[in-house]
Amino acid sequence: MISIEFENTSGRSLYMQIYDHIKKDMAEGRILQGEKLPSIRKLAGMLGVSITTVRMAYDQLMVEGYLESRPQSGFYATPGFEGENSAAAGASYDQPVTLTQVEEQSGRVMCDPDSFDFVKWKKCMASVLNDTPELLLSEGDRQGEPALRSEIAAYLFRSRGVVCEPDQVVISAGTQQLITHVARILKVMGIGHVCTEEPGYVPVRNIFRDWGFSLSSIPVRKDGIEIEKLPMNIRTAVYVSPQNQFPTGAVMPIGRRRQILKWAEDNDSIIIEDDYDSELRYFGMPVPALQGLDGGRRVVYTGSFTSTLFPAVRISYMVLPHDMADIYQTMKMNYDQTCSKTEQLTLALFMQRGYYSTNLRKVRNLYSHKQREVLSAIRDFGEDGLITAENTQSGINMILKADVSRIDGDVSDAASRMTSAAADLGIRLREVEQLSGDGKLYLILYYNQIPSEEIRNSVQKLLSALICELR
Repeated sequence: MISIEFENTSGRSLYMQIYDHIKKDMAEGRILQGEKLPSIRKLAGMLGVSITTVRMAYDQLMVEGYLESRPQSGFYATPGFEGENSAAAGASYDQPVTLTQVEEQSGRVMCDPDSFDFVKWKKCMASVLNDTPELLLSEGDRQGEPALRSEIAAYLFRSRGVVCEPDQVVISAGTQQLITHVARILKVMGIGHVCTEEPGYVPVRNIFRDWGFSLSSIPVRKDGIEIEKLPMNIRTAVYVSPQNQFPTGAVMPIGRRRQILKWAEDNDSIIIEDDYDSELRYFGMPVPALQGLDGGRRVVYTGSFTSTLFPAVRISYMVLPHDMADIYQTMKMNYDQTCSKTEQLTLALFMQRGYYSTNLRKVRNLYSHKQREVLSAIRDFGEDGLITAENTQSGINMILKADVSRIDGDVSDAASRMTSAAADLGIRLREVEQLSGDGKLYLILYYNQIPSEEIRNSVQKLLSALICELR
């Protein structure tokens, strides 16, 4: 009989703990050569974990030759495997990641396999490799490939009303690297004070802190950052996400947008606009970008392809006002380009051929359907509002709010118990500590990772598990 006491603080995923235990039992003779192991479903029930978790452990053991799967029969310890001493068998080390481990509960955001057309992507990459291989024999442009910058500039004007030229576009691997460039430019401009949203995107705040900026945290309300609390008569940069504020989901209406632009004008200041998922808005039309309303004079516009392509591509961009772009030109040769030239040229072709726009429509339809299914499952579950959904206008996730004030007993570790219960079901939850408090817990549910046909059943199982952890 396989019995495992999981170590929740070990840092090792559940499937790797199962893998370690079975491998050690085989090495020490508790599982004999040729012995039949429990089915995936049966072992999942015995251990109280998800079927996916057990399947991943078995897959890894089969890849390494410890188990074999016999059709219509089950899983068996491989005849002839060589035992190892107990010290070696008990050693804990990471195995190479296999393709069967894409659902690993590792904290990485994954997208639905149906959300991207890799066939068209491969065609574009093949065109780059076959038709223009000479372009790959030199280093990439420090600012980003001109072909991609041109496509981004044209696309942003059509879709978001962003006014720019390719020379104002800077490409990098991730928003955080772009913000580091912005910090360098602000230092040259003599701006030493930065305001960030509270609650907000912590990594950006940390970057400015590490660069020695003085910081102010400005509260966020239902219509965005409290503009009235921004400093007056001090040259400042403010970081905002007006389309879908993270993590509250607040949207800044047009009147407030004009108000913050006037504040920037009156105080000779800069707005850093993070437009990270405006393309995935499911209700109504996207709200115009601040950059377009401003004419590109005082707004640094940032965006990313992570949610609309696939996370591994790691291509992000920003649009700089002309004076900041001029400063960037004086320093860009000091810093290498962090994005693959091949991927940049592939994406340029992907956009040029219209594939990006086509895929974006597909993604919107897919994720809006998933969101409706999640909301329907939550609504039908009942429990009198003990768990409700927030931030449901756009993006690839939503906030679950749990009213722990209605629960008797100790709730100090409720968030940890709830995220662990979700992980056992193969669902990713993450607490938003900036919001949690006053008798409420806020957890991000990444519904984009759940297959469409499993959403309703999975969400209701999740809610049942969360309720159990609260009672």
